[in-house]
Amino acid sequence: MNPLRFLLLLALASPAFAADPAPAAAASAPAGKPIVLFDGSSLDDWEARDAGGSGSVEIKDKDMIIGTGESITGVVYKKAKDLPVTNYEITLDAQRLEGVDFFCGLTFPVGSPKTCATLVLGGWGGSVTGISSIDGMDASENSTGHYRKFDDKKWYAVKLRVTPANISVWVGEEKVIDVDIEGKKIGVRAGPIEDYLPLSLTTYATTAGIRNVKLTPLAAEAPKVEKK
Repeated sequence: MNPLRFLLLLALASPAFAADPAPAAAASAPAGKPIVLFDGSSLDDWEARDAGGSGSVEIKDKDMIIGTGESITGVVYKKAKDLPVTNYEITLDAQRLEGVDFFCGLTFPVGSPKTCATLVLGGWGGSVTGISSIDGMDASENSTGHYRKFDDKKWYAVKLRVTPANISVWVGEEKVIDVDIEGKKIGVRAGPIEDYLPLSLTTYATTAGIRNVKLTPLAAEAPKVEKK
């Protein structure tokens, strides 16, 4: 073999000239496997925010206790960048311990960390439940808003489902919100809640207990095929 050709083949075969391996795909939780966001043992993954006169947030008997403030009190999930922004469900248990306004304000991403909405349970004096905001209208104004009685010191199981086309909510076994969002403007209400994006738990002038907070990624829905 020609000596020059032999040296060229040897160089190409050596590790110094080998192509770099393809980068590993970003890790993501498989669909159907719940991610525990709060298990009752620590608030390390949550950051308290002060909206001006906010109350305290602490753990008591393995429950997250969001205290009463002059307006909004709550915590933001620190690891939200590692979570999906669509095709997911969030489940939790919540109860109002005292106060007369919303005891569960769950702010969540809708397709982007910067495009979020808030599920409000028991707002506007204690009974309005809905999504803020859709097309610039709060839960008290849009089609998701409705009146619902919540008893103090009673746990309510809550499930929120977000897909590119829809937001749905269950309280217990009852589906209480089912709204199509394609083509609609989604955003949080202007004001203090804007500091609690993209994923947070808040109350308004109310003390609440929160437990068993989980997020479950969902498989993406297959695109609809129009029949000819």
